[in-house]
Amino acid sequence: MVKDLVPRVHFYDQDFVDMYDRTWVWLDEIWHQGDKDAAFPEGFFTYGDDGTISLFDASVSSLFLVYSNQTYSPYSMIDFFYSHQGEDGEIADVYDIASGKPVYSEDNPKGLSLPLLSYVEYVFYHKIGNKKRLKDIVPMLEKYFAWVQKTAMAPNGLYQVPYSATHMGNLPREGAVYTVDYNASVAVFALYMSYIGDILNDKELAFRYKRVYFSIKTRINSMMWDDEDHFYYDLDGDENRIRNKHIGAYWTLLAEIPNDEYASFIIEELKDDKEFGTENPFPTVPVSSKYFSADGNGYSGGVSPFCTYIVVKGLMNYGGFVFARECTIRHMYFILDTLHPDAEQLGDVWEVYKPLSEGPAATPEGMINKKRYLPSIGLVTIALIIENIIGLDISLPRKTVNWTMQSLEEMGIEGLSLKKNNITILANKNARGWEIRLESEKLYYFTISILDEDKKKTLPIPSGKCSMLIDKL
Repeated sequence: MVKDLVPRVHFYDQDFVDMYDRTWVWLDEIWHQGDKDAAFPEGFFTYGDDGTISLFDASVSSLFLVYSNQTYSPYSMIDFFYSHQGEDGEIADVYDIASGKPVYSEDNPKGLSLPLLSYVEYVFYHKIGNKKRLKDIVPMLEKYFAWVQKTAMAPNGLYQVPYSATHMGNLPREGAVYTVDYNASVAVFALYMSYIGDILNDKELAFRYKRVYFSIKTRINSMMWDDEDHFYYDLDGDENRIRNKHIGAYWTLLAEIPNDEYASFIIEELKDDKEFGTENPFPTVPVSSKYFSADGNGYSGGVSPFCTYIVVKGLMNYGGFVFARECTIRHMYFILDTLHPDAEQLGDVWEVYKPLSEGPAATPEGMINKKRYLPSIGLVTIALIIENIIGLDISLPRKTVNWTMQSLEEMGIEGLSLKKNNITILANKNARGWEIRLESEKLYYFTISILDEDKKKTLPIPSGKCSMLIDKL
């Protein structure tokens, strides 16, 4: 049974646990087992059965596959793209699996996609801890980025890509030429390349990508930030700001682009129910937009789990744990209510949801709201459940587990594999009060932070079983 192979989560709302378990079961149903002589020696999955695989799908899927105890390899699909990299550094968004050749479309003739690979590899390193892999893939990442620059960078230093490269469907752009989300994603790539340089103690690599990062950051802040509206906007061909707010602006938080003042302005809009603070957070366009639709209308007002993930991770860069957790929980309830609309009927999970009520977002003619689109849904039902609802931040190379709890609740994780070290961390209440039970095969360092009680403590956790009483902290 797949539940015995992946970590078990514990949470006071059993529906969340069931959703987590169900996602792994759905994945197992479509996972293709590996063959050492095949294109994916450690297995793979795709959305749909047209014989192609998407770099975007593989990248976002890997962010939750890292929690599968390597039952489902997070490396396998990403390595397929590296193995088919072109001599000029090209890694296209879509490939034919059988031939290994890129597949181009009329709306994306150069095969560009969001450059997520350095972020993905940084996550791999901290969750699985393979430093040699980082050394091996840096040349491929550098070649890939050089190809992105050559293919998409304009003379003004910003990036110009087809709308489909942003993976935002029918989001209304009003003639945008330089999109804020794609340009901020380039900044994310450069920022995490500099972090990889620091990990490898490669000062030249780190410095080079810090320069790239600060260059694009400066352009976004000077050209895309609007002092009057206090928001980041797309630009037209003449570099005029297009005052059309959309969720893509929040890529800037993930890229650590706004200063604290700018960040406070755009975060406030996430809390405003007349902007992005809908019951199901966060719609792709705000309630105040002329494009907003209560039915979602695809990416013109719908709520995308992928976008929610980006916003939540961005909030974490600005100390927004409590708000990010609250919004993740609210989004989870909408996913659950859509899956179980009533006791008699079983629904499903979707690529895009309605912002004000449960149910899949309506879509315009010609667009499909993908049913059971696991690359996106797993980001919430697996990765965000572990990282933001339970609150665990794990780094294998540092031998650290940080657990941030808003308040004391019965929750935790059991049987999470950190390389060859299985760990269990569970909080519950008994006759002695609130207790955290820990089990480990090797030493690691555990930090517990309970925000409502203003308690924080770091302790070395020895091998074997132990426990700590919260009242004694």
